[in-house]
Amino acid sequence: MKVVLFCGGFGLRLRDYSEKVPKPMGTIGPQPILWNIMKYYAHHGHKDFILCLGYKADVIKNYFLTYNECLSNDFVLNGDGTEAVPLNSDIRDWRITFVDTGMDSNIGMRLLRVKKYLEGEAMFLAHYADTLTDAPLNDWITLFEQQNKVASFMSVNPNLSLHTVTVQDDYSVASIDPVRDSGLLVNGGYFVFRRAIFDHINDGEELVEEPFQRLIRKGQLMAHPYKGFWATMDTFKDRQRLEELYLSGHAPWQVWKDEEPQHVAAAASD
Repeated sequence: MKVVLFCGGFGLRLRDYSEKVPKPMGTIGPQPILWNIMKYYAHHGHKDFILCLGYKADVIKNYFLTYNECLSNDFVLNGDGTEAVPLNSDIRDWRITFVDTGMDSNIGMRLLRVKKYLEGEAMFLAHYADTLTDAPLNDWITLFEQQNKVASFMSVNPNLSLHTVTVQDDYSVASIDPVRDSGLLVNGGYFVFRRAIFDHINDGEELVEEPFQRLIRKGQLMAHPYKGFWATMDTFKDRQRLEELYLSGHAPWQVWKDEEPQHVAAAASD
């Protein structure tokens, strides 16, 4: 199943960082968040990507054009140093389509501009390219396939340090509670669409505004609540938290770490 990744925004809340690189190229450990997101989808068997580019598209293109698998995998170097052979593969079996979808386009516009690259796809996946999760993706897809709906998205409790406030008629405060305990759900940025989504988007519209409102009125929009790990890299503080998780050796989104290395599996079968 193809995966559309929205990689073209300015990332204004990461301004100090995003003036140098686009938001999806913000690093967690040695690799950008975009790589981590793509590894998550590839782990679940979805390796055909469409990147909706815009701001600093050249940085994303150059990253993949010059990607060296030896830098993120064990490898063998021959005696004279002229050939390095990776023992594992990161992206060798990925297919990536790079599409310029405009500097100032919103998400709905970017999706419309890659419509032609989704010809023949009854369903496809999409993602904002700035959030991470350990959710069982294919279970969610299977659930969606069983429903006669046009679209579904992951809904999550927001990871915010804000509080909700309940005020009484006399303006006295009845309670102050953490947002995470309020039961509030927000759009987690992971989508599954049927091709019919394009029948509900007009040019210039933001995806979750007019198109999703139409789907709601027709009973064609699902939300998949998830209470496991979910995190966004929306601010510099968010990036620091994800970096700390990576350095601690506990990065829940790296579900592919449970996979047996290919060279170990090969050796076991010899």
